[in-house]
Amino acid sequence: MSLSPFLHPFARPAAPPEAFIRFVRGEGACVWDESGKRYIDAMASLWYAAAGHGRAEIAEAIRAQASTLAAYQCFDRFTNTPAEELAAKVASIAPMQNARIFFASGGSESVDTAIKLARVTSHIAGKPGKTLIISREPSYHGVAYGGLTATGLPPNHEGFGPLLPDVVRVPKDDLGAIDAILDREGDRVAAILTEPIIGAGGVFPPQEGYLKGLRERCDRVGAWLVFDEVICGYGRLGTWFGAQHFGVEPDMITFAKAITSGYQPLGGVIVGPKVREVLESQPAFIFRHGYTYSGHPTACAAGLANLAIMEREGLVERAKHMGARLEAGLRSLVDGEKVAHLRGGVAVWALGLTPACDAMKLREAMLTEGVISRPIGPATVAFCPPLVTTDAEVDEIIAGTKRALAKV
Repeated sequence: MSLSPFLHPFARPAAPPEAFIRFVRGEGACVWDESGKRYIDAMASLWYAAAGHGRAEIAEAIRAQASTLAAYQCFDRFTNTPAEELAAKVASIAPMQNARIFFASGGSESVDTAIKLARVTSHIAGKPGKTLIISREPSYHGVAYGGLTATGLPPNHEGFGPLLPDVVRVPKDDLGAIDAILDREGDRVAAILTEPIIGAGGVFPPQEGYLKGLRERCDRVGAWLVFDEVICGYGRLGTWFGAQHFGVEPDMITFAKAITSGYQPLGGVIVGPKVREVLESQPAFIFRHGYTYSGHPTACAAGLANLAIMEREGLVERAKHMGARLEAGLRSLVDGEKVAHLRGGVAVWALGLTPACDAMKLREAMLTEGVISRPIGPATVAFCPPLVTTDAEVDEIIAGTKRALAKV
């Protein structure tokens, strides 16, 4: 058997070529495979295609920038106009005043950056022992070693050897577990890292008051509150950031995905005023961290074009309308026989399945119906459609899912 030279992420290395669906075109909330079959992309590819596929305006912004200054590094004294303009734009919509923006290439780099920022600011402040990072189970924070260690999905850790030290995970929504750590070693805690709504860990919204409880505890022990908004950021919850939806102000926000709707790889960290105050407190200090493509001009040009579309078309507000229709449709599928419950918020949802229905089998049946979802474990199927998804396309998602449920 001849395997593809392409080693796929999160896939079986031994999978034959025929196991893969080859997409060749996208437009709006839909994609087409090489046979011409149309699919409703109910996952916005991988949680990111907020503005939808096939946006010529973003493609043109990429072309124009690539034809003038495609790329140049931003280390030390160098900068470029798209990076400066996008940083200003993100700072203007951030839930913290006077923020600064660090750019990376994606979510994993962004989370590792936030962890390093939490630790290095403790060092600058004369507290080098504050290195402990608290995260949750379940959760997903990427695949670089820092974010992987913080990720509360044990299967993702298997086989990768020793992980990052001084990272502890606690059960979601359990403030008592946080308190137990703070009571023992609160003076060592550098940051609490959390998703506003747990995404790839299963789409779990927080219990009432939980995020505010984290804010209070960080303030009590002098730790940073870091929101991982790689999924929630840029409109998914009907606000620019999940922090605004929940009314809690973090100290840092990691982002990626929907900042460009996936048209170029881009991520970053919104650095709030308290964190930047420490970073800027010593004029001679050099932040010895950065990536080759931090501030990549073509990626930043894509981000500017994408955010302009989102503003002009009111996609952040539209998330509420689209999400309400999706919620109502998915809720109608809860029957107690195959679908136990629905969970999520605004425009990201998941069906919780009973043991009578396997998530992977349901995903496969949905593909035959022309609907793309994402199985998470054996009992969860997630939905995160582009914010441009029409009412008729939402209805197609529901109808296709219903037909698929009848098959499995």
